[in-house]
Amino acid sequence: MDAINRNVGTLLLLALAGMPTAEAELGPVVVTATRELQSSSDLPVSVDRIDRDRIVDGQLRVNLSETLDGVPGIVAQNRQNYAQDLQLSVRGFGARSSFGVRGVRLYADGIPGTMPDGQGQFSHFDLGSADRVEVLRGPFSALYGNSSGGVIAIFTQDGKPGTEVEGAVVAGSLGLRRYALKADGDIGQVNYVVDGGHFELQGDRDHSAAERNNFNSKLSFDLGDRSKLTLVANAIETPFVEDPLGLTRSQWLADASQAGTNALAYNTRKSLTQAQAGASYARALDDDGELSATAYAGHRRTIQYQAILMSAEQVRATHPGGVIDLGRDFRGIDVHATEHYHPGGTELQLTGGASYDSLAEARRGFLNFVGTRLGVEGAERRDESNRVHDFDQYLELQWLPGERWRALAGVRHSLVDIGSTNNLPLVTGSALSGVRYAATNPVAGISFRAAPQLHIYASYGKGFETPTLNDLAYRSTDGSLPGLNLGLKAARSDNYEIGAKAERGVLAATLALFRVATRDEIAVATNSGGRSVFQNIDGTRRTGAEIAIAANPSPAWSARLAYTYLRAVTSAAYATCVGIPCVPTTIPAGNRLPAVPANSLYGSLTWQPRPQSFSLSAEIINRAQIYFDDRNSDAAPGYWVVNARATLRQAAGRWRFDEFARVENAADRHYVGTVIVNESNSRFLEPAPGRAFYVGFTAAFGP
Repeated sequence: MDAINRNVGTLLLLALAGMPTAEAELGPVVVTATRELQSSSDLPVSVDRIDRDRIVDGQLRVNLSETLDGVPGIVAQNRQNYAQDLQLSVRGFGARSSFGVRGVRLYADGIPGTMPDGQGQFSHFDLGSADRVEVLRGPFSALYGNSSGGVIAIFTQDGKPGTEVEGAVVAGSLGLRRYALKADGDIGQVNYVVDGGHFELQGDRDHSAAERNNFNSKLSFDLGDRSKLTLVANAIETPFVEDPLGLTRSQWLADASQAGTNALAYNTRKSLTQAQAGASYARALDDDGELSATAYAGHRRTIQYQAILMSAEQVRATHPGGVIDLGRDFRGIDVHATEHYHPGGTELQLTGGASYDSLAEARRGFLNFVGTRLGVEGAERRDESNRVHDFDQYLELQWLPGERWRALAGVRHSLVDIGSTNNLPLVTGSALSGVRYAATNPVAGISFRAAPQLHIYASYGKGFETPTLNDLAYRSTDGSLPGLNLGLKAARSDNYEIGAKAERGVLAATLALFRVATRDEIAVATNSGGRSVFQNIDGTRRTGAEIAIAANPSPAWSARLAYTYLRAVTSAAYATCVGIPCVPTTIPAGNRLPAVPANSLYGSLTWQPRPQSFSLSAEIINRAQIYFDDRNSDAAPGYWVVNARATLRQAAGRWRFDEFARVENAADRHYVGTVIVNESNSRFLEPAPGRAFYVGFTAAFGP
């Protein structure tokens, strides 16, 4: 590892030494690191900003993985299974998740996409109306609460002066169709964006069709007297999404397009509806201060039919069944104030605030058969009312003691309460149960401007990750121990990072070296029949390096490179359960964490001879092998994929037209895109599609 770090650092310094000298340029302006717009180059944190051009130009605007591929430290994989969302991890955090996102905090226009238990969803993230996406990694993510890996925040664009209406159509391989209509404008003291879309897909595999409808809006009012009110609302509906399940290695080699065992027999599928709304108010208190408040509320319902076999075990009254019905009502508020001071001629910024979030979950379970009919809702087997709320207080400090120094520090105290009531008669156990988690997490970092175009920094922070309701859902896979697994503890981590950021002329580069030691890591104890029981293990270590380079050697050419090395391993041996029935197994220290590649590489090259008119781009993506399970019993092989796209743009009066053509997996590689971690029946593999072609057309009418 030390040799790799030295080589990466040497490459960065050599690249910077060969750059032509020019006036220093500001890095991208970001808000996630300090809750105030600042240049990322000045801050002792790893933070990236993806602007609208990279989000929409030549892209399908369907999955967040399209946007995050070029960010180091992030693995965002399209599972080609819209019943299971993307597989998203930041520096290895979140890779084990079977449902949604855990270990990473998500925000859309300041409203959490992560619930107070730490479980997150980004299906409502609207790429069609997005202005930018910001990705914060490392120690300072702890200032956002129950999060260990990082923060991913999406921001809706502002309307342009006047009124513009835009329609978009995308079509291509695998039966993909996307239709969208957007209107935005700025009229007097009102700014608005309204966007709606429909997406459908037949899929590369049998039984993998999907359909999704989405809506997103933002309405801002300039209230005068240096205050602003912003209202946001979004909704998503996936009325029917088929779940093809995973494949065994032999099934994948024989026919990667087939559905997994029993997917057809039980008609495995998922439906989802979500709607939420929020309001943010910001007011300048004086020339040096600001008060901000955000409130939100929403509802989400998910129904999923699994392929749990009809058996004597499932018929038992204690078994939770093969149909999951989740209803979630959530709401919250965040209030914080920022003030600037100038002690002794220096600059000091203080931000203090508090947040409260609550979640009420109705978790029900049913048999997935009636008589001999499979894949239908049968008798009720589970009825729980679960409640989670958090109350956090945080303080952040930024100090500029001199022209070349910048210090950041902060602390966040988190209190998470989880309660559960079983509404069905219990065989054993109590009907009412609960648990409380608390943590006080400090962070600190310092940045030094070693040269006009070079900043070096170091930072440290403590992390905190509670079990999610999904982690707590089962004490046993067969239901013989009803109720939540409230013996699980929160995972806690120590996070260290050093890095460098440089901009000189046409080249910008960043380097980050990090080490994370986690104790009480949440891992699988046993997995059977579509249910996982989790446990705490002694610990894990994540050590790695990230490098990103962006270059514009001429007006017509631009290139990007993002590389991540990550060694994520267990730091102590622990016991687990493998197979059906259980076979006690010891996981040795030093085993790799599953679904975490040791090496990831992204590179792109764009030729744009006529700005805002025509461009050609090629990109290459590499992932090293990833292990299926904690035992490291087998692994999906690594792969290289090449994608290419061409874009055109024309204008005629008040009309603007955009077209693109895109090919993915141009070499038609046969590879596994993602794995289902610790799948008890060895159905680990989720194949990626072969070569695919897409075309898109956008027409806009405005000022």
